[in-house]
Amino acid sequence: MKGRTLQFALFALVSFVFVAGNAFAQRNAKPAPPRSIVFAVLNDGKTLEPIAYVSRGKLQQPVNGSDELRIITAFNRTYYKPGQKYRLIFGGSEVGSVSVTSSDPKADCSSNMATIATTSATFTPKGLVMGLATNLPGKFGTSFRKRPTANERAEIETLVSAEIAKHKFSGKDLKYHNLTSIDVDNDGVAEMVGTYWIEIDAKTRGLFFFIAEKGKNPKYSLAVKDFRTIDEANVMSGDIKSIDEGVYHELLLDSLDVDGDGVREVFTYVQSFEGAGFTAYSRKQGKWTKSYEWSNYHCGF
Repeated sequence: MKGRTLQFALFALVSFVFVAGNAFAQRNAKPAPPRSIVFAVLNDGKTLEPIAYVSRGKLQQPVNGSDELRIITAFNRTYYKPGQKYRLIFGGSEVGSVSVTSSDPKADCSSNMATIATTSATFTPKGLVMGLATNLPGKFGTSFRKRPTANERAEIETLVSAEIAKHKFSGKDLKYHNLTSIDVDNDGVAEMVGTYWIEIDAKTRGLFFFIAEKGKNPKYSLAVKDFRTIDEANVMSGDIKSIDEGVYHELLLDSLDVDGDGVREVFTYVQSFEGAGFTAYSRKQGKWTKSYEWSNYHCGF
Protein backbone atom coordinates (compact mmCIF):
# COMPACT_ATOMS: atom_id res chain seq x y z
CA MET A 1 0.00 0.00 0.00
CA LYS A 2 2.81 2.38 0.89
CA GLY A 3 4.52 1.48 -2.41
CA ARG A 4 1.45 2.40 -4.43
CA THR A 5 1.11 5.64 -2.52
CA LEU A 6 4.74 6.50 -3.20
CA GLN A 7 4.36 5.67 -6.92
CA PHE A 8 1.28 7.87 -7.16
CA ALA A 9 3.05 10.73 -5.40
CA LEU A 10 6.03 10.49 -7.75
CA PHE A 11 3.74 10.35 -10.79
CA ALA A 12 1.84 13.42 -9.59
CA LEU A 13 5.08 15.29 -8.98
CA VAL A 14 6.47 14.47 -12.41
CA SER A 15 3.17 15.47 -14.04
CA PHE A 16 3.12 18.77 -12.16
CA VAL A 17 6.70 19.56 -13.15
CA PHE A 18 5.97 18.74 -16.82
CA VAL A 19 2.79 20.81 -16.97
CA ALA A 20 4.29 23.73 -15.06
CA GLY A 21 7.43 23.65 -17.16
CA ASN A 22 5.42 23.56 -20.36
CA ALA A 23 3.26 26.49 -19.22
CA PHE A 24 6.36 28.46 -18.27
CA ALA A 25 7.92 27.75 -21.65
CA GLN A 26 4.78 28.91 -23.42
CA ARG A 27 4.66 32.12 -21.39
CA ASN A 28 8.28 32.86 -22.17
CA ALA A 29 8.38 31.63 -25.76
CA LYS A 30 9.21 34.32 -28.26
CA PRO A 31 6.48 34.97 -30.84
CA ALA A 32 7.24 33.82 -34.37
CA PRO A 33 8.89 36.58 -36.40
CA PRO A 34 6.66 38.31 -38.98
CA ARG A 35 6.61 36.74 -42.41
CA SER A 36 7.30 38.78 -45.51
CA ILE A 37 4.01 40.32 -46.59
CA VAL A 38 2.47 42.74 -49.11
CA PHE A 39 -0.37 45.10 -48.20
CA ALA A 40 -2.69 47.37 -50.17
CA VAL A 41 -2.67 51.05 -49.16
CA LEU A 42 -6.27 52.19 -49.51
CA ASN A 43 -8.76 54.86 -48.44
CA ASP A 44 -6.57 57.87 -49.26
CA GLY A 45 -3.60 56.27 -47.51
CA LYS A 46 -5.48 55.64 -44.26
CA THR A 47 -6.07 51.87 -44.45
CA LEU A 48 -3.79 48.84 -44.71
CA GLU A 49 -5.27 45.60 -46.03
CA PRO A 50 -3.30 42.35 -46.49
CA ILE A 51 -2.81 40.97 -49.99
CA ALA A 52 -0.36 38.10 -49.63
CA TYR A 53 2.50 36.57 -47.72
CA VAL A 54 5.70 36.18 -49.75
CA SER A 55 7.60 32.91 -49.37
CA ARG A 56 10.59 32.22 -51.63
CA GLY A 57 9.20 34.58 -54.22
CA LYS A 58 5.74 33.02 -54.20
CA LEU A 59 2.56 34.76 -53.07
CA GLN A 60 0.46 32.94 -50.49
CA GLN A 61 -2.91 33.75 -48.95
CA PRO A 62 -2.77 35.70 -45.66
CA VAL A 63 -5.30 35.76 -42.83
CA ASN A 64 -8.83 36.36 -44.09
CA GLY A 65 -11.47 38.53 -42.47
CA SER A 66 -13.65 35.42 -42.35
CA ASP A 67 -11.14 33.49 -40.21
CA GLU A 68 -11.64 32.72 -36.53
CA LEU A 69 -11.14 35.56 -34.08
CA ARG A 70 -8.09 33.92 -32.49
CA ILE A 71 -6.35 33.70 -35.89
CA ILE A 72 -7.10 37.32 -36.76
CA THR A 73 -6.05 38.46 -33.27
CA ALA A 74 -2.69 36.70 -33.62
CA PHE A 75 -2.18 38.25 -37.07
CA ASN A 76 -2.98 41.74 -35.81
CA ARG A 77 -0.62 41.36 -32.85
CA THR A 78 2.18 40.40 -35.20
CA TYR A 79 1.65 42.89 -38.03
CA TYR A 80 -0.36 45.77 -36.55
CA LYS A 81 1.49 46.86 -33.44
CA PRO A 82 0.97 50.61 -32.98
CA GLY A 83 3.89 52.41 -34.55
CA GLN A 84 4.92 49.45 -36.71
CA LYS A 85 6.26 50.69 -40.04
CA TYR A 86 6.26 49.30 -43.56
CA ARG A 87 7.87 50.45 -46.78
CA LEU A 88 5.51 52.46 -48.99
CA ILE A 89 5.62 51.44 -52.67
CA PHE A 90 4.52 53.63 -55.57
CA GLY A 91 5.72 53.25 -59.14
CA GLY A 92 7.43 50.03 -58.08
CA SER A 93 9.83 51.99 -55.86
CA GLU A 94 10.09 52.80 -52.18
CA VAL A 95 8.76 56.33 -51.73
CA GLY A 96 8.20 56.58 -47.98
CA SER A 97 6.61 54.61 -45.19
CA VAL A 98 3.32 53.77 -43.54
CA SER A 99 2.94 53.57 -39.79
CA VAL A 100 0.21 51.56 -38.05
CA THR A 101 -1.93 53.64 -35.71
CA SER A 102 -4.54 51.07 -34.67
CA SER A 103 -6.36 47.82 -35.42
CA ASP A 104 -9.21 45.85 -33.90
CA PRO A 105 -9.76 42.15 -34.63
CA LYS A 106 -13.38 42.56 -33.48
CA ALA A 107 -14.09 45.55 -35.71
CA ASP A 108 -17.04 45.34 -38.07
CA CYS A 109 -15.94 45.01 -41.69
CA SER A 110 -12.21 45.60 -41.01
CA SER A 111 -11.09 42.92 -38.57
CA ASN A 112 -7.81 42.04 -40.36
CA MET A 113 -7.13 45.60 -41.50
CA ALA A 114 -5.36 48.54 -39.84
CA THR A 115 -5.54 52.30 -39.83
CA ILE A 116 -2.27 53.95 -40.81
CA ALA A 117 -0.46 57.22 -41.29
CA THR A 118 1.35 57.61 -44.62
CA THR A 119 4.59 59.55 -44.97
CA SER A 120 6.05 60.40 -48.37
CA ALA A 121 7.60 63.43 -50.01
CA THR A 122 6.46 62.37 -53.50
CA PHE A 123 3.25 60.35 -53.22
CA THR A 124 -0.14 61.26 -51.79
CA PRO A 125 -2.67 58.41 -52.04
CA LYS A 126 -6.04 59.73 -53.11
CA GLY A 127 -9.17 58.08 -54.41
CA LEU A 128 -8.33 55.44 -57.00
CA VAL A 129 -4.63 56.32 -56.94
CA MET A 130 -3.44 53.67 -54.50
CA GLY A 131 -0.20 51.95 -53.55
CA LEU A 132 1.42 49.02 -51.78
CA ALA A 133 3.26 48.52 -48.50
CA THR A 134 5.63 45.73 -47.55
CA ASN A 135 8.28 44.51 -45.15
CA LEU A 136 10.20 42.76 -47.92
CA PRO A 137 13.95 43.40 -47.56
CA GLY A 138 16.37 44.58 -50.23
CA LYS A 139 16.29 47.33 -52.82
CA PHE A 140 13.48 47.74 -55.30
CA GLY A 141 15.32 50.08 -57.67
CA THR A 142 13.76 53.10 -59.31
CA SER A 143 11.01 53.17 -61.89
CA PHE A 144 8.13 55.42 -62.89
CA ARG A 145 4.38 55.66 -62.67
CA LYS A 146 2.76 58.50 -64.53
CA ARG A 147 -0.03 59.59 -66.82
CA PRO A 148 0.36 58.56 -70.47
CA THR A 149 1.07 61.10 -73.16
CA ALA A 150 -1.72 62.24 -75.46
CA ASN A 151 -0.36 60.05 -78.25
CA GLU A 152 -0.10 57.03 -75.95
CA ARG A 153 -3.67 57.53 -74.75
CA ALA A 154 -4.97 57.82 -78.31
CA GLU A 155 -3.21 54.61 -79.34
CA ILE A 156 -4.46 52.71 -76.30
CA GLU A 157 -8.04 53.89 -76.68
CA THR A 158 -8.08 52.78 -80.31
CA LEU A 159 -7.09 49.31 -79.10
CA VAL A 160 -9.70 49.36 -76.34
CA SER A 161 -12.49 50.43 -78.70
CA ALA A 162 -11.56 47.68 -81.14
CA GLU A 163 -11.54 45.06 -78.38
CA ILE A 164 -14.96 46.15 -77.09
CA ALA A 165 -16.31 46.02 -80.65
CA LYS A 166 -15.34 42.33 -80.75
CA HIS A 167 -17.94 41.81 -78.03
CA LYS A 168 -20.60 43.46 -80.23
CA PHE A 169 -20.69 46.71 -78.28
CA SER A 170 -19.74 50.22 -79.32
CA GLY A 171 -16.52 51.58 -77.91
CA LYS A 172 -17.10 55.11 -79.12
CA ASP A 173 -18.10 56.61 -75.77
CA LEU A 174 -15.33 55.26 -73.58
CA LYS A 175 -15.14 56.18 -69.92
CA TYR A 176 -12.26 55.31 -67.63
CA HIS A 177 -11.25 55.17 -64.01
CA ASN A 178 -7.55 55.19 -64.73
CA LEU A 179 -4.92 54.70 -67.41
CA THR A 180 -1.40 54.50 -66.01
CA SER A 181 2.04 54.33 -67.56
CA ILE A 182 4.48 52.11 -65.63
CA ASP A 183 7.75 50.32 -66.33
CA VAL A 184 7.82 46.79 -64.94
CA ASP A 185 11.30 45.82 -66.13
CA ASN A 186 13.30 49.08 -66.11
CA ASP A 187 13.84 49.06 -69.88
CA GLY A 188 12.52 52.61 -70.24
CA VAL A 189 9.55 51.41 -72.32
CA ALA A 190 6.19 51.98 -70.70
CA GLU A 191 3.57 49.34 -70.07
CA MET A 192 -0.01 50.62 -69.76
CA VAL A 193 -2.52 49.48 -67.17
CA GLY A 194 -6.07 50.62 -67.66
CA THR A 195 -9.62 50.36 -66.34
CA TYR A 196 -12.26 51.47 -68.84
CA TRP A 197 -16.00 51.08 -69.05
CA ILE A 198 -18.94 51.81 -71.29
CA GLU A 199 -22.61 52.49 -70.68
CA ILE A 200 -24.35 49.78 -72.68
CA ASP A 201 -27.75 51.05 -71.59
CA ALA A 202 -29.34 52.75 -68.57
CA LYS A 203 -29.07 49.57 -66.47
CA THR A 204 -26.03 47.80 -67.97
CA ARG A 205 -22.31 48.48 -68.02
CA GLY A 206 -19.36 46.95 -69.82
CA LEU A 207 -16.14 46.75 -67.73
CA PHE A 208 -12.71 46.37 -69.29
CA PHE A 209 -9.35 45.87 -67.55
CA PHE A 210 -6.10 45.44 -69.44
CA ILE A 211 -2.33 45.53 -69.45
CA ALA A 212 -0.80 46.70 -72.73
CA GLU A 213 2.83 46.48 -73.82
CA LYS A 214 4.87 47.45 -76.83
CA GLY A 215 6.04 44.93 -79.36
CA LYS A 216 9.02 45.16 -81.66
CA ASN A 217 7.10 47.13 -84.32
CA PRO A 218 6.80 49.22 -81.87
CA LYS A 219 3.05 49.34 -81.35
CA TYR A 220 1.04 48.58 -78.23
CA SER A 221 -0.94 45.37 -77.94
CA LEU A 222 -3.21 44.08 -75.19
CA ALA A 223 -1.22 41.45 -73.27
CA VAL A 224 -3.87 41.02 -70.53
CA LYS A 225 -7.52 41.79 -71.20
CA ASP A 226 -10.78 41.17 -69.38
CA PHE A 227 -14.13 42.45 -70.65
CA ARG A 228 -17.33 41.67 -68.81
CA THR A 229 -20.83 43.06 -68.56
CA ILE A 230 -22.94 43.64 -65.48
CA ASP A 231 -26.53 44.78 -65.11
CA GLU A 232 -28.28 46.45 -62.22
CA ALA A 233 -30.00 43.22 -61.16
CA ASN A 234 -26.58 41.78 -60.32
CA VAL A 235 -25.33 44.81 -58.37
CA MET A 236 -25.66 44.08 -54.65
CA SER A 237 -26.67 47.67 -53.87
CA GLY A 238 -29.39 47.53 -56.49
CA ASP A 239 -28.04 50.72 -58.07
CA ILE A 240 -26.01 50.66 -61.29
CA LYS A 241 -24.41 53.97 -60.28
CA SER A 242 -22.24 52.00 -57.83
CA ILE A 243 -20.44 50.60 -60.89
CA ASP A 244 -19.91 54.08 -62.29
CA GLU A 245 -18.17 55.02 -59.03
CA GLY A 246 -15.68 52.15 -59.24
CA VAL A 247 -17.27 49.16 -57.48
CA TYR A 248 -16.55 45.80 -59.19
CA HIS A 249 -13.88 47.34 -61.45
CA GLU A 250 -10.38 45.87 -61.45
CA LEU A 251 -8.03 48.72 -60.61
CA LEU A 252 -4.27 49.15 -60.47
CA LEU A 253 -2.71 49.18 -57.01
CA ASP A 254 0.94 49.25 -58.10
CA SER A 255 3.82 47.02 -59.19
CA LEU A 256 6.44 45.28 -57.06
CA ASP A 257 9.14 42.71 -57.79
CA VAL A 258 8.36 40.05 -55.19
CA ASP A 259 10.38 37.18 -56.65
CA GLY A 260 13.57 39.09 -57.42
CA ASP A 261 13.65 38.29 -61.15
CA GLY A 262 13.90 41.94 -62.17
CA VAL A 263 10.33 42.14 -63.51
CA ARG A 264 7.71 43.68 -61.25
CA GLU A 265 4.41 41.95 -60.66
CA VAL A 266 1.32 44.10 -61.28
CA PHE A 267 -1.11 44.11 -58.34
CA THR A 268 -4.78 45.00 -58.75
CA TYR A 269 -7.76 45.58 -56.49
CA VAL A 270 -11.51 45.01 -56.88
CA GLN A 271 -13.85 46.66 -54.40
CA SER A 272 -17.12 44.88 -53.70
CA PHE A 273 -19.88 45.25 -51.12
CA GLU A 274 -18.78 42.42 -48.84
CA GLY A 275 -15.03 42.43 -49.32
CA ALA A 276 -12.15 43.04 -51.70
CA GLY A 277 -10.40 41.03 -54.39
CA PHE A 278 -6.68 41.09 -55.13
CA THR A 279 -4.80 39.80 -58.17
CA ALA A 280 -1.15 39.74 -59.22
CA TYR A 281 0.03 39.44 -62.81
CA SER A 282 3.51 38.20 -63.66
CA ARG A 283 5.46 38.34 -66.90
CA LYS A 284 7.74 35.37 -67.45
CA GLN A 285 9.68 34.89 -70.68
CA GLY A 286 7.56 37.54 -72.35
CA LYS A 287 4.21 36.01 -71.37
CA TRP A 288 1.78 37.48 -68.85
CA THR A 289 -0.08 35.20 -66.45
CA LYS A 290 -2.41 35.67 -63.51
CA SER A 291 -0.06 34.40 -60.81
CA TYR A 292 -2.16 35.09 -57.71
CA GLU A 293 -5.80 35.71 -56.86
CA TRP A 294 -7.45 36.11 -53.46
CA SER A 295 -10.54 37.64 -51.87
CA ASN A 296 -10.67 39.14 -48.38
CA TYR A 297 -14.05 39.05 -46.62
CA HIS A 298 -15.10 42.23 -44.80
CA CYS A 299 -18.71 41.80 -43.68
CA GLY A 300 -22.21 41.08 -44.94
CA PHE A 301 -23.93 43.80 -46.94
